[in-house]
Amino acid sequence: MGNVIRLDERRSARQAAIEDAPTRLRATFFFDLASPFTYLAAERVDRMFPALTWRPALSEALHAGDALSATVDREAAQASAEQRAQLLHMPLVWPDGYPTGARVAMRVAALAAANGGQAAPFVLAASRLAFCGGFDLDDPEVLAEAAAAAGLGLPEVMAAAGDRSRDGEMEATGLRLLAQGADRLPVLKVGRTLFCGEHRIAEAAAAVRRRPRHVESRTTQVPHAG
Repeated sequence: MGNVIRLDERRSARQAAIEDAPTRLRATFFFDLASPFTYLAAERVDRMFPALTWRPALSEALHAGDALSATVDREAAQASAEQRAQLLHMPLVWPDGYPTGARVAMRVAALAAANGGQAAPFVLAASRLAFCGGFDLDDPEVLAEAAAAAGLGLPEVMAAAGDRSRDGEMEATGLRLLAQGADRLPVLKVGRTLFCGEHRIAEAAAAVRRRPRHVESRTTQVPHAG
């Protein structure tokens, strides 16, 4: 019989490792569950970054209300996501009705992020359901399944799902990223440096390991979607 791998124990071990190496920079992962790149990135960032902070942000904020720009970028991003999924050997199934905002699921993600250790398992479960299973995350039954994987109680999940006040903070987070130079999600922030796009994960991980805390701020971007 195979061994059971406990992800919570792995996360605890990584937390201990980062505490033993205080000169390492901390990383924050900004994500939107509506983006296929969150799905493509989530498992790798959870595995590669000790003491990672998960922060929900709305992709719409990065387009500053420009609907045409959002549409063009979305079409390019969809093609890029299919290419990246093939390169990463990951299944990619588009949910029915894609693109959808997954706003209800993002409110629950905000709840999970506020509860600390529940953010990673919720995002992993939700993004797999959406882009590996093709399910609508705003469906209450699908949302409940993702929440259960993170150990979130159903009453608090349902309350968070209907709490529109959470939208403002997630939009504000997206606008702050835009002001700092971000042009897409997900974003990894290491120190004060932004790594925009899931294809920059390895570079961000190297920055966590090697860069000193006094490093000057800069934003890394590339021209293609992702």
